[in-house]
Amino acid sequence: MTPPSAEQVAQAFADPKLANLLYHDWEADTYDDKWSISFDERCISYARDRFENVAGREGWPYDTALELGCGTGFFLLNLKLAGVLDEGHVTDLSPGMVEVAQRNGAYLGFDLEGRVADAETLPYPDDTFDLVIGHAVLHHIPDLDQAMREVLRVLKPGGRFVFAGEPTAKGDFLARKLSQLTWNAAKRITHLPGLRDKYALGQVQLDESSRAAALEAVVDIHTFDPAELRRLCVRAGAIDVQTVTEELTASWFGWPIRTVEAAVKPGSLGMKWAYFAYGTWLGLSALDAKVMRHVVPAQYFYNVSVTGTKA
Repeated sequence: MTPPSAEQVAQAFADPKLANLLYHDWEADTYDDKWSISFDERCISYARDRFENVAGREGWPYDTALELGCGTGFFLLNLKLAGVLDEGHVTDLSPGMVEVAQRNGAYLGFDLEGRVADAETLPYPDDTFDLVIGHAVLHHIPDLDQAMREVLRVLKPGGRFVFAGEPTAKGDFLARKLSQLTWNAAKRITHLPGLRDKYALGQVQLDESSRAAALEAVVDIHTFDPAELRRLCVRAGAIDVQTVTEELTASWFGWPIRTVEAAVKPGSLGMKWAYFAYGTWLGLSALDAKVMRHVVPAQYFYNVSVTGTKA
């Protein structure tokens, strides 16, 4: 996709929905590579575990499922591969993302029904879906109360929603600080003699990254306190609402690692780096789940997931 101009980025600062549209359309074709998204055991396990950690295994497979803010289809398609759901529908404010999600579904042999849609005005009748899901989407939506009312409206009675991968306020603050420090250090280090030719991004790529970072600062509207997120869902009419938080030390490691990967030439770090990064993240995630969650307050973890049902 064509990068947005400086004028469009300036306009987007006053319009979060325009920012989301520009940013995600721009990122659509490269989003999977940027975030190491795949549809194999690594990501299937990740998606299944996030879902199961907050909502359990009861009710699998859900007959009909809708993903809000689907991006490239990461969450819904991997949950489909994990046996969590059958029929899949996807929506996103970005036409580019809907197109890529459907393309990914077709590659996997799944026929996804996709619509370009605003989460605050979903284009579906009442009582349509058994499951509504999203991954890292709620923090992009301006009117969360209206969006949650829409989620409950399109769910069938007894249907469930699951939203995973949302940033907590305290976790996001630290992650952004770590990422900023890492980005500044990586730019300096990669331009040292002997490293520049292999690792350093060119000025055009750095300018694009700066525009992307500027847009990303606008599209990320909310962070969450777990208790406030539960209250949001209850206000919309949900019952049996609960949250879980994940990733403490894993986020302290993961965000700098992602930043380094964005700050160097694509592919320059190699597979040994990939195995090191993924293996270390898995180990730290296990530490967080088995030890840290028993001694550290939930609001300090990076990710919060929420689930509930329609009465």
